[in-house]
Amino acid sequence: MTNAEEAAGGRPAWAPPVLRGERLEAGLRTLELEVRRRLDGLLQGNHLGLVPGPGSEPGEARPYQPGDDVRRMDWAVTARTTVPHIRETVADRELETWLVADLSASLDFGTALCEKRDLVVCAAAAIAHLTGGGGNRLGALVTTGGETARVPARGGLAHARGLVRKIAQTPRAAEGTRGDLGAAIEQLRRPPRRRGLAVVISDFLGDPEWQRPLRALSARHDLIAVEVVDPRDVELPDVGTVVLADPETGRQREVHASPLLRKEFAAAARAHRDEVAAGIRRVGAAHLVLRTDSDWIADTVRFVVARKKRWSGAVS
Repeated sequence: MTNAEEAAGGRPAWAPPVLRGERLEAGLRTLELEVRRRLDGLLQGNHLGLVPGPGSEPGEARPYQPGDDVRRMDWAVTARTTVPHIRETVADRELETWLVADLSASLDFGTALCEKRDLVVCAAAAIAHLTGGGGNRLGALVTTGGETARVPARGGLAHARGLVRKIAQTPRAAEGTRGDLGAAIEQLRRPPRRRGLAVVISDFLGDPEWQRPLRALSARHDLIAVEVVDPRDVELPDVGTVVLADPETGRQREVHASPLLRKEFAAAARAHRDEVAAGIRRVGAAHLVLRTDSDWIADTVRFVVARKKRWSGAVS
């Protein structure tokens, strides 16, 4: 057993805590401590936070660099210096962040260190930490397909804790309940809210009907799509005969995991994930992928640092 593993159970130290049953409250406390310790330890200074800009207040001008948004071009400085410049903007204060937490039946699944719904809770906790403070407010829409709960946007640590707990305590969807991510996103879009940050957390399985409401949401808000993935979403193991079940329809099918079937399954899964990634790019959203077999906090840190570099114009 390596240093990265706990002595009990052989789970990696970075594995998400158990967030169900009698261990829910202890798991939520552990999650909060881990998020604070690791995010504050790995994201320093200007890297702490998710929204460095753009804002409504003009900042300093700097020379244009490839990849900068040409809509921020400062034509007055460009004409005066004969060198292309863009105008930086200062991030708005009192940011309002809204989460769409997808807890449909396909998220009640996991074959690695946790279920996908556990990663939804973890992602919500990280977003709450990265956007908290300074009068910022956080709200959420939590959907199981059958029911959708709205948590009003408020500030403060107690509210953030309650919001994460609400997501973790949401009952599982009944078998055969089909999720509707597009409808949840549409509920977030109407009525229109002040410009802010919107974060959609889902596995994005099924038909990509979420693209149109997501594009409309992106037109008004800074948007982040968090895709939650399990290894069995992308490949079948060599286990012989296996029963495949669709939790959102209740349909089951017994198949033999032959090499040909596994190859075709992997190709179809890869094509679907490529379609999801392309759809997220088309709507102008940032894309964070969290896996049940990976260090989700390290993946979040890499995403935030890369996001900051893009806004600052640094070359990766």
